[in-house]
Amino acid sequence: MRRARQNVPHEQSVTAHMKLDHATIVTSDLESARSFLCDIVGLINGPRPPFQVDGYWLYANGRPVIHLVESTVRAPEGRTASRIDHVALRVEDATEWIALLGRMRLNKVPYQLAEVPLADELQLFVSLAPGVVVEFVTQLGNSISTIVN
Repeated sequence: MRRARQNVPHEQSVTAHMKLDHATIVTSDLESARSFLCDIVGLINGPRPPFQVDGYWLYANGRPVIHLVESTVRAPEGRTASRIDHVALRVEDATEWIALLGRMRLNKVPYQLAEVPLADELQLFVSLAPGVVVEFVTQLGNSISTIVN
């Protein structure tokens, strides 16, 4: 078993401006998943941007912490592939967002940027390995929109 690394000053400064934002669950049975997470777990079905695939955003304490997305990919034997698709880290600080982009570029880490429809947010997706995605999300503001281009 690997041991956790000791805190390093650089890591402390980065994580001070970052928190877990949400997990995305892809499923072929949206209604059962929504029912379980709302009726049993206690999350609240709330507003969701108009993405091109069906789904729900489920809220806790006013934040969308679980994103349910309809699976459109078929698994072997004709079954629909359900999975936890990605985790997202929210970067609140514009300076840290710019620094994160700088570290991505410096280390030649490929990434994709996308704006969330009607939410004034910017997403940055990194594929760590096949099927393993980390998303970073931030509020899209003047200081950030000038960096994107």
